[in-house]
Amino acid sequence: MVTAAPPLPLPVAEVRRPRAAAVRHLGPNWYASVMGTAIVATAGAGLPAVVPGLRTACAVVWALSLIMLVALLGARALHWTYHRDQARAELLDPGMAPFYGCVAMALLAVGGATVVVGADWIGTRAAVVLDTVLFSAGTAVGLTVAVAVPYLMVVRHRIEPNQATPVWLLPVVSPMVSAALGPLLVPHLPPGQARETLLLACLAMFGLSLLATLLMLPLIFARLITGGPLPLAMTPVLFLVLGPLGQSTTAVNKFADSAPGVVPVPYDQGMAVLAVLYGVPVMGFALLWLGLAGALVLRARRRGMGFTMTWWAFTFPVGTCVTGAEGLARHTGLAAFDALAVGLYALLVAAWAVAAVRTARGLLSGELLAAPRR
Repeated sequence: MVTAAPPLPLPVAEVRRPRAAAVRHLGPNWYASVMGTAIVATAGAGLPAVVPGLRTACAVVWALSLIMLVALLGARALHWTYHRDQARAELLDPGMAPFYGCVAMALLAVGGATVVVGADWIGTRAAVVLDTVLFSAGTAVGLTVAVAVPYLMVVRHRIEPNQATPVWLLPVVSPMVSAALGPLLVPHLPPGQARETLLLACLAMFGLSLLATLLMLPLIFARLITGGPLPLAMTPVLFLVLGPLGQSTTAVNKFADSAPGVVPVPYDQGMAVLAVLYGVPVMGFALLWLGLAGALVLRARRRGMGFTMTWWAFTFPVGTCVTGAEGLARHTGLAAFDALAVGLYALLVAAWAVAAVRTARGLLSGELLAAPRR
């Protein structure tokens, strides 16, 4: 009598936790959806236009972003617990590893939105406590990723010049998000050393991120000029370049808002000057890039570009340009920047609505969590 061979064992994750199998291909790029949702709330709260119900709507969006963050942190914890092989593969993948910068930015974005609009619902004290936790965690993760991912790119990844994409900016942009959102906590610290230390730490992270971005951008632009358009599915990531531009403009305006009474004279006035002399030219370049990226996206769409999670690149970077324009409106008094902020916010809301609906549809169908096609 011939005994049949025993069946091959299933992976431990599928035996012990059937639900864990659903998150095997849930990568760090999913945190972009949290960032893109939180910025809708933050940017909307700063608009110059008085729209009935807008602030309440922004608070609802903030609550949604917080729920999304908690759910995603739980799902990623399952991912790391039961699919460590896949998690390690992500770190060694030059196309996926930079998305670990989104982890930090999601924590920071939700924390900032908590202080800006979440305080309406949970109170200022609770909002400050929650933002302190998220800001501290996001900044720690962001600074770690800003070193660790470039390190992996140097010693472990094998990258050709024609592989350069704006995704490379994600690890080094996360400290800029800390720089832009840290000033929200300055008024809640004891006067004196504590406030000045946080504000100058934010200024240091601004410089860290800005100089690293200036090293990356020429590589990305050279790749486009010499290598032609990105693959269709990757075309939306061109909008990521707007992130450091809009966020750095937001940061210098936040410095100017917070500096009086925190840093000595004349540095407080110097930060107000920096907000305009830096922010206006950078916003000009951001609009140039928006036009170029928009044209390339329309070209890709005509050639059959379908929905992927890269569409979330249309949200957070545009949102940072909204907050940057809002800051410039405050410090220049120009109605043109008010109008720019409103126009960009309309674009942001439209992009977020499309990305959110398509993502929900993809989750319900299971398509977005399926294994990638080879």
